Amino acid sequence: MARVIIPLYGMEVAPRFDLTSEVWIGVQGPDGHFLEERTVVMPQASAENLCQLILSEGADVVVCGGVEQEHYDYLVWKKNTVDDDVIAVLDAAKKALEEGGLRSGAVLLKRSVEE
Repeated sequence: MARVIIPLYGMEVAPRFDLTSEVWIGVQGPDGHFLEERTVVMPQASAENLCQLILSEGADVVVCGGVEQEHYDYLVWKKNTVDDDVIAVLDAAKKALEEGGLRSGAVLLKRSVEE
């Protein structure tokens, strides 16, 4: 089982790690599907508070948008897998995680092109 944390901005992966005030937490079963999920509201947006939450929750994977190098390095040093530069709505990120296809730099938003 893997514990996954995704900082949110509304229903999307937050574009900036340090400005998120909401975090989605899910527990992924051996088959890849999420067995548990919940959303936590942070008392204030802070990269340090978010790192502390990630560690206290025992996260294995962090999916995020932009993250400063020092926070990225810290989380990797603490043995977290960090998939950064992800642009997606939460449901698309969850689906990609369940299918084993989410990677850093993934763009999972579909934009309509008006002619």
